[in-house]
Amino acid sequence: MLIIMKKHAEEAALDSIKEYLITRDFDLHQSTGANRTIIGVIGDTDTLNDHEIETMPGVSQVVRIRKDD
Repeated sequence: MLIIMKKHAEEAALDSIKEYLITRDFDLHQSTGANRTIIGVIGDTDTLNDHEIETMPGVSQVVRIRKDD
């Protein structure tokens, strides 16, 4: 799963999302570019609610990565 942050998302919003993921035992990888920050969520993301994450402050979009079985 990728969480794409809004262009001018505040650091507090980013910290809140990272805490949300870490408390649910997910690992994450943050990639910060000139215009966007993307959080790669590592783990079984089937338990995460896309809509809940999309409504969190600073989030632009949630993208699920399809599993290859």
